[in-house]
Amino acid sequence: MSTDAASGDDDLKERVTNFLRRNFPQIQMHGGSAAIQNLDRETGEVTIMLGGACSGCGISPMTIQAIKSRMVKEIPEIEMVHAETGMGGGGHGDGMAPSFPGEEGGETSDSDEGPQAPF
Repeated sequence: MSTDAASGDDDLKERVTNFLRRNFPQIQMHGGSAAIQNLDRETGEVTIMLGGACSGCGISPMTIQAIKSRMVKEIPEIEMVHAETGMGGGGHGDGMAPSFPGEEGGETSDSDEGPQAPF
């Protein structure tokens, strides 16, 4: 049974990843990333973290709303989507903060393209 459950979880995770890739290519094109933080098949809840250029982006709330409304329609097993950029009031422990090319403190990388998306 646990093998079937793990297989089902992998399939669901892949469908969520494909959903993000298909529906939100602009996240990647603009230097952002979207990663599945948690996926609970039993409750139908998924947590998505937007990073890179999405952190601090003025339109990220609209992107989050679009992800939430479309995902539950396209993937029947998903009943609730939690999505954030790490900039909300919940805490910044994930180390996600806005960064801009040429900004002081960003000397660790010469590239201003942001991290690669995990998919």
